[in-house]
Amino acid sequence: MNEKSLDNPVLRAALMRGLVSRRSAMMGAAGVGAAAFLAACGSAGKNPTSGGASGTASKTAAAAQDMSDTEKLVNWSNWTEYIDVDDKTKTRPTLDAFTKATGIKVNYTEDYLDNDEFYAKVRPLLQQGKDTGRDVWCSTDWMVARLIRQGYLQKLDLANIPNAKNLEPSLKNVEFDPGRLYSLPWQSGFAGIGYNLKATGGKKITTITQLLTDPALKGKVTLLTEMRDTVGLVMMEQGKDISKFTDADFQAAIDMIQQAKDAGQIKGFTGNEYTDGLAKGDIAACVAWTGDVVQLQFDDPNIQYTLPEKGFTLWSDNFVIPALAKHKKNAEKLIDYYYDPKVMAQVEAYVNYIAPVAGTKDELLKIDPSLGKNPLIVPPADVLARAQVFRGLTEAEETKYSRMFASVTAG
Repeated sequence: MNEKSLDNPVLRAALMRGLVSRRSAMMGAAGVGAAAFLAACGSAGKNPTSGGASGTASKTAAAAQDMSDTEKLVNWSNWTEYIDVDDKTKTRPTLDAFTKATGIKVNYTEDYLDNDEFYAKVRPLLQQGKDTGRDVWCSTDWMVARLIRQGYLQKLDLANIPNAKNLEPSLKNVEFDPGRLYSLPWQSGFAGIGYNLKATGGKKITTITQLLTDPALKGKVTLLTEMRDTVGLVMMEQGKDISKFTDADFQAAIDMIQQAKDAGQIKGFTGNEYTDGLAKGDIAACVAWTGDVVQLQFDDPNIQYTLPEKGFTLWSDNFVIPALAKHKKNAEKLIDYYYDPKVMAQVEAYVNYIAPVAGTKDELLKIDPSLGKNPLIVPPADVLARAQVFRGLTEAEETKYSRMFASVTAG
């Protein structure tokens, strides 16, 4: 990190903000994956028989009278610590710039703590045909699939989002939303292995097998409570393609996790609270998300990250507009604003995840070359080639697999 770069307020905020990421307090928020971030990950869109988790809505989402022209307002719900913040003023620079440019005030609420928890709040209103009080929010891929299937999302009017042309090409035709009629990605990230060299005795942890069996790590390993990331990584380690796995494949992964747990290898299952233990060395190695580890590395070079050679998961959170949103056009203008690479680069310099907007890398390099060259923030093609996407699940499969995973994570 060069000294001059620290004069940039956006970058300085990224270094100062601490270790809390958008995955805070997350218990079960899924990582179905972006269904391809670049060409290397585009194959998931070719799996139309993935069990009803994808496809178009069974009914048309209700639309309210759009008040955008008379009410310069948009209500946006998002995950915690998932946007740029000026740590001195506690303001959000890109949101302030959007309001200044458009006159549209953004009521930004960090009340999306977990996909299922948020769904439980809005579903009763959607079922009753009532306004949720929100114009836009960001749901993980698998939740977008559910909302589309249930007819709770409105189609985007791309005439109001001309910058949608900047969407990475391979993300335009994802399994859960072919043609991107209902959603556009906000952020993406990987799940891999994080480890602390001090706690591992200088040993590098490069495979899931090593994580789950190495005696030197016994009692100091954590896995994620997020089923798709944890089980997905284990299935890939066992040579399975997680875009088309079977019941037997899933069971084999559960068995491997159970064996490690019974052997005392596993300390526990966590959301991203693993960051504190990993930084202190109480956790030697764990399944971890890229954004968290990038932040930890700013403070401690002993924190390392591995993307397993046999594959790793990739997820996205996506902008969606719910039924009966009162400011749909304003929400679409907001999405369009963030699809400007210059704006998205400011966000990435703070949150350290992967941008779905083409051209962001060049703008990030202008903010600081070390960020633009970080393969965990701007992954090259050879890294993306190893990324895999957890296939869509039917409602019955989701229930069955969640129970199986709960049986091994309990206690």
